[in-house]
Amino acid sequence: MIYSILTFFDIILVLTLLWLGWRLLDTEDIFKAIVLFISFGLLMSLAWVRMRAPDVALAEAALGAGLTGPLFLAALRRMRRAYKGERRLDSHENREGDHGTDPEQTQAT
Repeated sequence: MIYSILTFFDIILVLTLLWLGWRLLDTEDIFKAIVLFISFGLLMSLAWVRMRAPDVALAEAALGAGLTGPLFLAALRRMRRAYKGERRLDSHENREGDHGTDPEQTQAT
């Protein structure tokens, strides 16, 4: 009885991983893709536990979902800021109110 319940759980886990992977590749919204990536990583760590590989499961949970996911979210935040025109100026660019003053020229004088 317990063996059949665990087998049923494994089948549901595999189907859920396949569904999440498909949705992750199919989505056009980057934020949704990141959330699906984090969910996939957490469920994959559960699959590693079911395969009796707790060291790999811990690494997957820590790196795959715990570290990479927030880094992707931070990168998305920076992308949105740059997209809205709120990016920082490079050293060779001028601000709108500077009227042609070059930072290299001001340092040379």
